Amino acid sequence: MILAKVHRNSEGQKILALCDQELLGKKFEEGNKQLDLTTDFYQGEEATEQEIKKLIKGVYIINLVGEQSLKLMKKLNLAEEKHIIRIQNIPHAQILLVRGE
Repeated sequence: MILAKVHRNSEGQKILALCDQELLGKKFEEGNKQLDLTTDFYQGEEATEQEIKKLIKGVYIINLVGEQSLKLMKKLNLAEEKHIIRIQNIPHAQILLVRGE
């Protein structure tokens, strides 16, 4: 299951955090890279693919962690493997969504 949580930055723009549920509460380190999933940033609600699609429409950045989250973003043509970093083989990406006015 994928957890989803929407945040707002200081300018009011929305950021969507997606995290595979089984990774929440863990920390991964490799060299000078770290994924800290112990904070509340990724502590969202379980979300279906349809719910996540609706959330994406209103956000400008997506932060994702985990294979399930990555698989969904690939399915929606929002992520490519070449743009993914892996820390202890856990995928992580930040996706900037550029929309026309």
